[in-house]
Amino acid sequence: MERVEAEAIYDAGREAVVEVLLAMDRRIRQFEGRVEKLERLLAKNSGNSSRPPSTDPPLRMPGRGKDRSGRKPGGQPGHEGHGRPLFPAWAVDELVDHWPASCDCGHVFSESDQVAVSDPARHQVEELPAIAVSVVEHRCWRVRCPGCGARRTGGLPRHVAASHLGPRLQAAIATLSVRNRVSRRDAVELVEELFQARLSTGTVDAVLARVGGALADPHKDLLDAIRSSRHLNMDETGWRLQGSQRALWGVFTDQHAFFRVAADRHEDHAKTCSPTPKRS
Repeated sequence: MERVEAEAIYDAGREAVVEVLLAMDRRIRQFEGRVEKLERLLAKNSGNSSRPPSTDPPLRMPGRGKDRSGRKPGGQPGHEGHGRPLFPAWAVDELVDHWPASCDCGHVFSESDQVAVSDPARHQVEELPAIAVSVVEHRCWRVRCPGCGARRTGGLPRHVAASHLGPRLQAAIATLSVRNRVSRRDAVELVEELFQARLSTGTVDAVLARVGGALADPHKDLLDAIRSSRHLNMDETGWRLQGSQRALWGVFTDQHAFFRVAADRHEDHAKTCSPTPKRS
């Protein structure tokens, strides 16, 4: 409200002023009620209500206070450092020697001066080798039989004819897509950038189907081993799969771990992973 409006209300008399004050009081009470409601909503979290943890606001880490002794954080002067341990000599792939080029007195060291007076200071660098897929071309030659004159063509081994990708590359694609939950499109981009291999999203799907089929029997053997165990632990949690809510079931023994993504949290899924009842 502007001052001119307030003065006009005042000039209108006592009743006008009272009406305005009562109206303002009603508005204030309305706003106070809304503020109180919003404060209650902001105070709710997964710990004091039925809200899921995903709706919790990000945590704010408390600021680190000063040390009572007045020392600065981190290593103190004179403290023995704990650097990264060096690999033993047998684990080193390449050695690069660095000799001093000159002395402060002006002497320039020659090759004959390279006589060590103590063990060298060692610094190790871990690096990836240049990675690119190796392309193997399989050629099936055709020959004529000298006995009957028929033409015969060499055949591809079954494991070669099954795919244009080798087993190690297929295993890397499956690891990216399943273990690291990388999308099909991102897997194509990563494989191209890391290994310089040509790929498509359809090829990723085909690789995953092939790997899933190859692991079907080991997967069943693992479940059988767990179900025959005398003691096991079982738990489930929510799991997102292709934008839909699923349930991730886990069954554990002291030696094995079995996981299965199911459509829901129904107890029937737990029964399929429970120990097989022994017949008397």
